[in-house]
Amino acid sequence: MRKIPKTMSTQHPDNARVPEWSKSEVISGEAEVIEAYLAYEHYNVDEVMWDAEGKDVDTHVVRKLLTQYPEFFKERVLGRDIFLTYRIPNPKIEGAEKKVFAETMESIPITYDLAEKFFGTKPTPPVFEVILPFTTDYKELVAIVKYYEIAIVSKENVKLVDDIYVKDLIGEINPKSIEIIPLIEDKDSMFRIDDIVRGYIKAIKPPYMRVFLARSDPAMNYGLISAVLAVKYALNRLGKIEKEFSLKIFPLIGVGSLPFRGHFNPQNFEKTIDEYRGVYTFTVQSAFKYDYEDDEVANAIRKINERQISDFEILSEEEEKILNRIANVYTSVYQPIIESLADVINKIALLLPRRRARKLHIGLFGYSRSTGKVTLPRAISFTGALYSVGIPPELIGISSLSSLSENEWDILEKNYKYMRHDLQTAAKYVSFESIELIKEIWNINNEVIKKIKDDLSYAEHTLGIRIGDNNSVGRKHALMSSLALIALKEGNVEEAKSYLLEMAKIRKSLG
Repeated sequence: MRKIPKTMSTQHPDNARVPEWSKSEVISGEAEVIEAYLAYEHYNVDEVMWDAEGKDVDTHVVRKLLTQYPEFFKERVLGRDIFLTYRIPNPKIEGAEKKVFAETMESIPITYDLAEKFFGTKPTPPVFEVILPFTTDYKELVAIVKYYEIAIVSKENVKLVDDIYVKDLIGEINPKSIEIIPLIEDKDSMFRIDDIVRGYIKAIKPPYMRVFLARSDPAMNYGLISAVLAVKYALNRLGKIEKEFSLKIFPLIGVGSLPFRGHFNPQNFEKTIDEYRGVYTFTVQSAFKYDYEDDEVANAIRKINERQISDFEILSEEEEKILNRIANVYTSVYQPIIESLADVINKIALLLPRRRARKLHIGLFGYSRSTGKVTLPRAISFTGALYSVGIPPELIGISSLSSLSENEWDILEKNYKYMRHDLQTAAKYVSFESIELIKEIWNINNEVIKKIKDDLSYAEHTLGIRIGDNNSVGRKHALMSSLALIALKEGNVEEAKSYLLEMAKIRKSLG
């Protein structure tokens, strides 16, 4: 059995601070190659996600790593000891990126040839896995695997003229097959993850399977509680599928630093690991690496890599139904408030500093196929914008829980162990003054402001969450929030940007 990574470094642009090694505030191009090397060498991360979705990707990354750091990669072999995994554009969803998908897939055999030359013998394929975002159907996965085998590998045997074949011109094509990791990003797909995973297993019969569960985008689209419960439901179902097929499943989860996006940072990682039992691989995003003290980061990653993996938590049929119902009720209260705040969110998001050279990604509630009536920015900017105006998104829609029965409450608390901890962490960034300022600046409807305040009141008086600036961190953040909004009201955009950046540094994450 190959080594399965326990940590995956990603290029998510959620860092408030710029790392010392970066010559620019925007990490791109050659800097991302350096970043990949440092993830392996300095932080001892097992795997690096090389992202071709939503930005220009350097398909020569393996060549650059092997030529720039030869001694390191002779000791720690790509594809055996450490891993580079492509996140490809989904050609079904990202219409403008179809050829980028093809280009990225075509680069996989090139990485093999480079490794063969580097080691002077038949190597372990340095790249053999790809991540497919927005997976909603097992046929999408099968199509990608077959595309590689038929459109890329099989062409080596195509006859060109007389006795000259494609492989005579370009050489043998390796690896002969690839593995694929479905990235499940919407709530509906998580609640029917059986169809996706079971269908792929039956069609391809893999020896094992890695399944990637998103946390950030479901939170943006459906609310915090719904996102957590959807992931819990999906993990439980993966556990059941593992037993059904006697096939090992290794779940990944995409988690950011703030509670809304997963609460995975060097100071809270143990609680997050305990929350998502059964998860094998956690993403180490940019804020985790660059917004905390270096020794603290390295120590946390070491502990994550050395941990024992806990078993899946299996739910009864009744518990599954209740989690689904709670998620639907929560989303129905959360989404209308977000729709009403969309203008505020979009305006503030544009003022947050850029940390990656990524293409704008705009759609209905994050993605064009999601439900909703408004366009919103990416999840990181979305989260940062709401924190910046004193409304942590973790608390939006929380009063919907007042409709739960005692049994439903018990099941919620059993399946979201650290709910109060997450809410309390977020609640210190509430600013009532900022809420009044956005009402004035953007003419927000009184009914919307009332709903937000009802959520805050419910969190405080029913759940026992302390709201607002009850410590120096919260008070400083609230002051910066008010100053930023006043600056915007007066037309001082650059001044507002400086306050937004300072707030991000205080919470140790853009969003």
